[in-house]
Amino acid sequence: MALCCLSVVLGPAAVAGFTAGAPRVATLRAAPAVRMVATEDFASTGAKQQVGNDAFLNEDLMKRAIEGPGVVSKSKLKVGIVGAGVAGMVAAMDLADAGHEVEMFELRPFVGGKVSSWKDGDGNHIEMGLHVFFGCYYNLYGIMKRTGSFDDNLRLKAHTHTFINNGGHVGELDFRFPIGAPVSGLQAFARTQQLGVGDKLANALRLGTSPIVRALVDFDGGMDMVRELDDITFTEWFTSFGGSRGSLDRMWDPIAYALGFIDCDHISARCMLTIFMMFAVRSEASVLRMLEGSPQTYLHDPIVSYLEERGVKINLRTPIRELVHDVDAEGRPTRVRGVVAGKDPEVREFDCVLAACDVPGIKKLLPDSFRKIPMFDNIYQLDTVPIATVMLRFDGWVTEMNSVERMKDVAGDQSDGRGAGIDNLLYSADAEFSCFADMAVVSPGEYYKEGEGSLMQAVFDERAFSRSDEQIIADAIEQMHKLFPSSRELTCTWSSVNKLGQSLYREKPGQDKFRPKQATPVPNFFLAGSYTYQDYLDSMEGATRSGLMAADEVIARADSLLAASKAEAAKAETVAA
Repeated sequence: MALCCLSVVLGPAAVAGFTAGAPRVATLRAAPAVRMVATEDFASTGAKQQVGNDAFLNEDLMKRAIEGPGVVSKSKLKVGIVGAGVAGMVAAMDLADAGHEVEMFELRPFVGGKVSSWKDGDGNHIEMGLHVFFGCYYNLYGIMKRTGSFDDNLRLKAHTHTFINNGGHVGELDFRFPIGAPVSGLQAFARTQQLGVGDKLANALRLGTSPIVRALVDFDGGMDMVRELDDITFTEWFTSFGGSRGSLDRMWDPIAYALGFIDCDHISARCMLTIFMMFAVRSEASVLRMLEGSPQTYLHDPIVSYLEERGVKINLRTPIRELVHDVDAEGRPTRVRGVVAGKDPEVREFDCVLAACDVPGIKKLLPDSFRKIPMFDNIYQLDTVPIATVMLRFDGWVTEMNSVERMKDVAGDQSDGRGAGIDNLLYSADAEFSCFADMAVVSPGEYYKEGEGSLMQAVFDERAFSRSDEQIIADAIEQMHKLFPSSRELTCTWSSVNKLGQSLYREKPGQDKFRPKQATPVPNFFLAGSYTYQDYLDSMEGATRSGLMAADEVIARADSLLAASKAEAAKAETVAA
């Protein structure tokens, strides 16, 4: 998201300016059968409550995330978790609270996975991406409440989604209205300056015949329709009944890039309509919050403290060299015994192993024998997208367009969001970074520096990834100046580029069916991560859900897992004798 946020293709020649793609003729393919993991596929009540239409916008799930698993297992397991991103840390919280001995292994020198951040040698906070918290992130908010970080560590933003166009022209989706969803959304689209009258009418025609309308009176029916649309692109769906290219270019492409770093011609219709469904059904779903400062300080540190207080051991800079496992006569894995960990490899044995990796991580971890099982082999069908996160510090306030004098005023203490400019997430159809923000204003706790101005953070996708860092910085500054013309009077004083060659899984059509469940055919091997099956796409909420689901599945099987470990140990003793 990065929604990983709402986490965040021009061809390579489109560096100097943005050129909209040529119109396409959409061919709407027949929809396949609904793909949804059934609740009977899970052993635990908790995991069952996280999937299906009833769980889609279930704010009661926050209570479960706040309170933890609610049980202490009689059988105490030794659990190894590979990966210390959001999913892995959330799973570790529940497993520790259920009384299990948990040890984590993380390749990087910091936790957080795709939501990680760190300091450079000069004390500047560097982020892996731009991370936004939507109002319907019920599980993640529950985890933050559980660690005591929700009330003070998130900053609520105005209920608007703002588009910045070349020349400083602003278009908004302003959801502030006395009546909630869906009326607040309808009036926001009707009043937006981002689309002309013709595109608004075409937009209304297509969305008026969408699953969203059905969901307002028949939520299950509407959601089933959305799930059926995973095999076509959003462009194919949108233009099949009146949607205009102008709407795609000026509004939906920036949102698609922000969701999955690909445009409407390539993103699954299911992915886009899932987000629309959230916004249409629940007013707070489109409300945005951002952290007070860096993810490390304001999201991860409270979780790490929670884990350490419960005896969880977190091994940083510790690569996993091998997944130690048994196979049957046909070479298929039957049981995981542990991992080979560290620079000086040693075998670490566990009753069960939870792989809380991203897509490239799980592909590297799985031995070849695992591909003999279709669930694991399907993972290799998942693709990823590259991103480059750019941070630019200026000697004034870039997004301040009303007063040149105020734009240049950096004197005194302008902390706590008092800096000039726009205090919100921003989108653009005219830049290669479709969503961006001034971190010194939106997250001032650690990003504001006295005597300095904006810290612009923007995420470039594969359109720019192959360029040199120097070229990306130059392109980012030039495109910022086109969006905010008055900012040409400012100077960029510091910059950073952080490239991630494989980030979110690519939300192209037909991918949903390849996403694995958290419990696997290998009885003591489990998966977590936002790419695993859950309805919140590749996002922070998705990662949180997957971690809770994986932990619930381990806890539900604790007795049988421990019994299997004891049986294997007894067998080994017999053989040795």
